[in-house]
Amino acid sequence: MEDLRREMILYSYKNSSRRLPVNLFQDVKLQRMQYDKPDALKPPRADVLMVTPWFAPIVWHGTFNRDILNAQFHQINVRVGLTVFAIKKYIMFLKTFIETAEKFFMVGHKVNYYVFTDHANDTFNFTLAEGRQLVILGVPAYKRWQDVTMRRMEMIRDFATKRFINEVDYLVSVDVDMAFYDDVGVEILSNVFGALHPGFFMASNKQFTYERRPQSVAYIPSGFGDFYYAGGNFGGIIEEVIKLTNYCHNSMMMDKEKNIEALWHDESYLNKYFLSHKPTKILSPEYIWNDYYGSPAALKTKRFAGIEKNYNEVRFR
Repeated sequence: MEDLRREMILYSYKNSSRRLPVNLFQDVKLQRMQYDKPDALKPPRADVLMVTPWFAPIVWHGTFNRDILNAQFHQINVRVGLTVFAIKKYIMFLKTFIETAEKFFMVGHKVNYYVFTDHANDTFNFTLAEGRQLVILGVPAYKRWQDVTMRRMEMIRDFATKRFINEVDYLVSVDVDMAFYDDVGVEILSNVFGALHPGFFMASNKQFTYERRPQSVAYIPSGFGDFYYAGGNFGGIIEEVIKLTNYCHNSMMMDKEKNIEALWHDESYLNKYFLSHKPTKILSPEYIWNDYYGSPAALKTKRFAGIEKNYNEVRFR
């Protein structure tokens, strides 16, 4: 009976799009770890919401044990892809981005940095840890910065379908004009995740800057919506990222036919997607901070934050 069960599992995997892990039937070796016992009656944080009504955890400082999580993800030999777009003047931020990522992003795990850039012929010299690599992907230099942010959903979808799905298990998409200041690890990984926008995590949904024009596919009526998600940090397993980016790109194209450009471009469509396709994990503003918003008491650390810059100088028309 056991042999038959294994054959059935093997057959189902062979006839699916996902490949059967070679170590599926190896004996599980449990590692002994010593850590403080969690208290079911005493949550680690009482000042913030830690779980959504649909049971998705919200990741805040002090709510997880990274040692336990690292042990779990090392068992499956996780591979993480990190995408950024370094187009035109935004190439100036790439050096700081990669160097800080090497210090703080997924330390000890395998990482592919996927850099979309119109500077593909330039020489990029970065010292990377073992198991980590830089992949330069040549893309067009669009005239307006809005076109770059709108088209990145299409490019992520296309490369995820043709390439990333064969190279990594999870894909994380972030903005390049930012830097890592504290550890960002496997605690962020989930089927599909988004991040709370630093400017709206204390606001009501009536204050959210959703697309309010009913003619737009991104339209969300006043009074609707759970959270306002930032467009600069989202991800998940490859299949879910493909679904998300495909929806956002197709929605943009539908609006374009009507000469509509959503208020906050790809971020508007991302928020519409998460309204009906709830994320399975949400990152707190620690993971996409901007010092413009100060230092509220709930923010115990700034893990990933924007670099101060003059937008009129770096943004192209």
